[in-house]
Amino acid sequence: MLELKSLTKRFGDKIAVDAATFTVDRPMMIGIIGRSGAGKSTLLRMLNRLNDASDGEILFEGHEISSLKGAARREWQSRCAMIFQQFNLVPRMDVVSNVLHGTLNRRSTFATMFNLYPQEDIHKAIEILDRLGIAEQAPKRAEALSGGQQQRVAIARALMQDPSIILADEPIASLDPMNAQIVMDALRRIHEEDGRMVIANLHTLDTARRYCDRVIGMRDGRIVFDGRPDQLTTGVARDIYGAGADFSEAATSTAIETLDRTNQDLVLA
Repeated sequence: MLELKSLTKRFGDKIAVDAATFTVDRPMMIGIIGRSGAGKSTLLRMLNRLNDASDGEILFEGHEISSLKGAARREWQSRCAMIFQQFNLVPRMDVVSNVLHGTLNRRSTFATMFNLYPQEDIHKAIEILDRLGIAEQAPKRAEALSGGQQQRVAIARALMQDPSIILADEPIASLDPMNAQIVMDALRRIHEEDGRMVIANLHTLDTARRYCDRVIGMRDGRIVFDGRPDQLTTGVARDIYGAGADFSEAATSTAIETLDRTNQDLVLA
């Protein structure tokens, strides 16, 4: 279904991604973990074709993706939607219009300039917002929403593209524990209910263990682990993050665990 063959990205003398190779034969939820600078974001940006690869290939359903140009490249970016850490919404625009921006690649320049959308698309956008629990926010400006709500708007915009793959680049890194769980639950539900492939860069081991079917670990641009979440032992984690990292059970702290403790405190109170 999706295949990377020795995918490499160089920035001058620096190799950001070094011969990344893996195959995904069915839709699943994949977490990519590693230190900051390990190459996770660059890998996703090459998959979406925001960055061109220096070497190697990307194939999806047997079609070569890494050399697409022009309209073919834009069509691929519609099929391979991207969600960013900082949401990338238009702050002063209303929520539903931000969601409708997911259709820009298939609309005329005239319609885009004058913000003209078919009623069918507007209804679909509101249905997606309702699915994500924020339909009541549709008329509000995006800047009026909380961070977690804005990230759900970004997910809705991605769903508006009706993609085969959703790429999420650190989607919960800037969120509080409660919103982090809501966003991760939404991504997992989208994978399970829609049968879409979700590939997410994640910053905590336990988030990857809890939500993902498969975990890929990167270090210094190379893939150093590719396996099931239950294979993420302390030793493997040290291979990914470095020998000096402390990954004992007592030291491991995650956003999800913090939320669980917060909920318990509320119940006890």
